[in-house]
Amino acid sequence: MLACPICSEPLNAVDNGVVCPAGHRFDRARQGYLNLLPVQHKNSRDPGDNQAMVEARRDFLNAGHYAPVAKRLAELAAERAPQRWLDIGCGEGYYTAQIAEALPNADGYALDISREAVKRACKRNPQLTWLIASMARVPLADASCQFLASVFSPLDWLEAKRLLTQGGGLMRVGPTRGHLMELRERLYDEVRDYADDKHLALVPEGMQLQHSETLEFTLSLSEPQDRANLLAMTPHGWRASAERRTQVIEHPEPLVVTVSMRYDYFVLQ
Repeated sequence: MLACPICSEPLNAVDNGVVCPAGHRFDRARQGYLNLLPVQHKNSRDPGDNQAMVEARRDFLNAGHYAPVAKRLAELAAERAPQRWLDIGCGEGYYTAQIAEALPNADGYALDISREAVKRACKRNPQLTWLIASMARVPLADASCQFLASVFSPLDWLEAKRLLTQGGGLMRVGPTRGHLMELRERLYDEVRDYADDKHLALVPEGMQLQHSETLEFTLSLSEPQDRANLLAMTPHGWRASAERRTQVIEHPEPLVVTVSMRYDYFVLQ
């Protein structure tokens, strides 16, 4: 199942790690994950989200603010009942763990390029195979997964297609143009519109959209720390001015925002 990120040969378990026939060995960290991101595949010393971003997202999600998003994702995964699945860009593992609960008899894998994220993610469910790896070079064999999840994550569509078995599918979850609109209106003088279906033009030949739905609900954030965490886990944490961010965090009234998510499921024909 696992493939060497250097030569693509199969990786087999040895001692406290994995090794390929060519002798490329990768040790398991004491937290339980495997680092399958060779230095030559890194674009920076510590790619991906940093510790502050990871912890802000962990604390926000653990507070249950996006629980309906995770619940619906887990339901959609359970309906498809895969034998083997992968969460691409798993972050600190909040959504991954709920998929795993919905698929107790399936073989689960999760990866992220951020070491800080995976270090925390693997504590959520030690039974899963947690990997530090590149989404553009996923260290899994061709046609090895029946279900892929990509939640708020960049995606290499051709790599996703390579990983899927025939009839398997990819569930992509991302924000609609109305997501957090009230927050964006507070942060910017002009809110830029964007097309939340632009990813449809990227779908490779042989994959077809089979299911699409939108989940929408209202969130009331009364605690300043929750508002600070929300800003820190989104691009708004560095795009917006410090003055506007402070106004949002320290405002005496709760921040009421719309959460709006789009679920698209693409099947490999």
